Amino acid sequence: MKKFWILFSLFILPLVFYIFLSKGIYKYSNLPILTKEVVDVNIASNDQATFINHLTVVCFLGSEMTKAKATLFNLNQTIYKRYYQKPYFQMVAIIPKDTKENYAKSIEELAAFTDISNWEFLYLDNEQIKTIYTSFQTPFQLDDNLYSPYAFIVDRELRLRGRKDDEDTEDGKLYGYNTRSVATLKDKMKDDIDIIYYQLKKSAEKEKRNKREI
Repeated sequence: MKKFWILFSLFILPLVFYIFLSKGIYKYSNLPILTKEVVDVNIASNDQATFINHLTVVCFLGSEMTKAKATLFNLNQTIYKRYYQKPYFQMVAIIPKDTKENYAKSIEELAAFTDISNWEFLYLDNEQIKTIYTSFQTPFQLDDNLYSPYAFIVDRELRLRGRKDDEDTEDGKLYGYNTRSVATLKDKMKDDIDIIYYQLKKSAEKEKRNKREI
């Protein structure tokens, strides 16, 4: 029995500790940049909304209300309510301009039980929507109603963030997060947003140290 505990402390315990550290390193490693120079939403000249200096979760809701409501609800409950009070965070819903009236009731219902101050609902021309979406350079396509089931993370410098080692994609690259899957939003998008916030915190701490040293 004594030999077992000696072997355990010499070999098994360090291995367990290494696995724990490895997971921690992944958890707080920098989230990869998949696309640079995403087109900013301020191409809509009549709106002040922008991706710049925000951590943005972007969704394309399209004109079919059944799909849009499901995406809106899942993102609001799983992601928005967790992060809307954090610095830089915003949720941007991009919607075809000619469906504005159709969305009025859904947004009113959302506002009844959610502080929607960090939701941005942008009504854009079809071509503007396609221009922004294409700039993400993902393997996905908008459907005929300009809807996508995926939500995307755009950082403060107009860069699309995601994964390069995702176990559920063919080439490992995760460009967007399936809003129809609450598990994906909870287990992947939430973790990835946490990584970005961790990196922002570490950058701020480093900047403070550098200022003290000057």
